[in-house]
Amino acid sequence: MNTFNIFTLFPDMFKVLDYGILGIAKDKGIIKINTVNIRDFSANKHKKVDDYPYGGGFGMLMTCQPVFDAVNSVPKAHTVYMSPKGKVLTQKRAMELSKINNINILCGHYEGIDRRIVDSLVDEELSCGDYILSGGEIPAMILIDCVSRLIDGVLPQPESYLEESHTDNLLESHQYTRPEVYNGMAVPSILLSGHHKNIEEFRLAQSIYITLLNRPDMLRRRKITKTELKVFLIYYPQLKDDIIVYVE
Repeated sequence: MNTFNIFTLFPDMFKVLDYGILGIAKDKGIIKINTVNIRDFSANKHKKVDDYPYGGGFGMLMTCQPVFDAVNSVPKAHTVYMSPKGKVLTQKRAMELSKINNINILCGHYEGIDRRIVDSLVDEELSCGDYILSGGEIPAMILIDCVSRLIDGVLPQPESYLEESHTDNLLESHQYTRPEVYNGMAVPSILLSGHHKNIEEFRLAQSIYITLLNRPDMLRRRKITKTELKVFLIYYPQLKDDIIVYVE
């Protein structure tokens, strides 16, 4: 069983993880999600968990004592702090984390946490993107969802994630279901052809096109093979000059 211990000021927010794929995985005993209320560990008679930052500045910081005591109340495990200063979570890192049985996730709030907490208790800082949220709870949910679905037994068809966006540094091709025509909009005929090789090549070309359009930075990391270029140009010959710079 993979266990996630979440250290937060708002444990009720994580009830959303009782639904869908994660809820089923919890019921089957594949994953376990524990929430630890940091405020319960505050030694302050008013259960205060924050204070003003030294040196001035806006907002408040979560203090050391309640966080240290909360984290130390559970067995030692790989500890992640969700922070906009961390490395951006990737599918590759999620796959690596799915192999770790016990993960602690620390959710900051207010303007953040005392740096001594990170230096002493945290193994890595992760961000869910280049933007700011009001706390670490939603990023923690993203991390748990992203990691859990890669754990054996969570997805009903475990091989399905191999074709998803980001798995091969390409965004996933568009998908369609019944009916074949809706309000005059038709499913691409090649998807109805039953010719599996052509369908596979069409999806590859479309994945490259979508990635080129929306995330060219991924193509710079991945590069396109000459074989993939040949397939791409069958469907998008007008983009030869745009794609050629990403060919290895």
